[in-house]
Amino acid sequence: MRIKLLAVVALLAATVSTNAVAQAPAFDTKAKQIYLVDGETGTVLFARGEDEPVPPASLAKLMAMEVVFEALDKGELSPETTYEVSEHAWRTGGAPSGTSTMFAAIKSRIRVADLIQGAIVQLANDACIILAEGMNGSEAAFAERMTARARELGMPVAVFNNATGLPHPANKVTMRELVTLARHLREAHPDFYRLYSRAEFEWNKIRQRNRNPLIAANVGVDGLATGFAEGFGFSLAASMQRGDRRVYLAMGGLESDKERTDESRRVLDWAMTAFEKRRIFADGEAIGEASVYGGATSRVPLVAAGPIDVLLPVNNPERLTARIVYKWPLTAPVAAGQEVGVVKLWNGERLLREVPVRTGSAVEIGTLTSRALDALQELLFFWL
Repeated sequence: MRIKLLAVVALLAATVSTNAVAQAPAFDTKAKQIYLVDGETGTVLFARGEDEPVPPASLAKLMAMEVVFEALDKGELSPETTYEVSEHAWRTGGAPSGTSTMFAAIKSRIRVADLIQGAIVQLANDACIILAEGMNGSEAAFAERMTARARELGMPVAVFNNATGLPHPANKVTMRELVTLARHLREAHPDFYRLYSRAEFEWNKIRQRNRNPLIAANVGVDGLATGFAEGFGFSLAASMQRGDRRVYLAMGGLESDKERTDESRRVLDWAMTAFEKRRIFADGEAIGEASVYGGATSRVPLVAAGPIDVLLPVNNPERLTARIVYKWPLTAPVAAGQEVGVVKLWNGERLLREVPVRTGSAVEIGTLTSRALDALQELLFFWL
């Protein structure tokens, strides 16, 4: 595929920093890996090591629950379906395991609705294994399904070998992928997503509080989960709503539970207070043009496919660069409104947003003479 890059279609005066992302230079975090995104515009507010594969730990349960939610939506099972607690589920994730558990009794049968709440509120390993075995016959088969589903959701790196995130050398995920998953869970499964904000859950006469400390803090976080892995540290995936703003955060590599809580609160508060929304292109605004081969005209305007906004720091003005990338040249006929490429908004070396662009008008097939001239022009281009 030949790609033509319109190097600079617009230089936009805006308030951004000279750092690699749109962030105030004085701000930093102790997290070794972090990906922080504005929910509405998709602007990357902070990123470090976002594509580095790391152990998912209990954050793997987010992927397990997505598979369960999807199965419920498709009618593969219902909230009233019951599954038996196997010895493997009991020993590996139940009371004898010493891990997060809902204390499911061996050989008992438990409703899917209760297992989901145990997996979400208590991060219960036994609940995840019971669901995995009930749905796919074995935890290993369910884990393969988790990985396949991750690919469908645009998570190219993630690999899951169990339903719980318990230590396995091949388990991996990235912070970028965790944000992708968090956004999908909230947008595709809003009714189930609400369970992530539940303060507590009682099972087997044992009442346990939500293991996500940000839920009880009442700072606007309404999900998702925490994790810990030896050699990697403490991690978290969270979403916060404050006013009409929502942000998604995934972070890891923190040294303690307290540091994770303190840093996540500080990062989220900064995300909500240090930025303002700016409209860069209006809906339908012409932002560049593309070459057309064999058309009645040689160029076609390109327009924004909807309004394009970004979140930029309140202070510290800098410049944004907007570039259009498309397959060169377009071939006539070209329909109006045809999606032909993307406009990329950059701050230094960091890509902030990537938004589709469409043709602003139609281009019909040109005359024989004009097509011959276009062919000659293309031949000269490649010869040069």
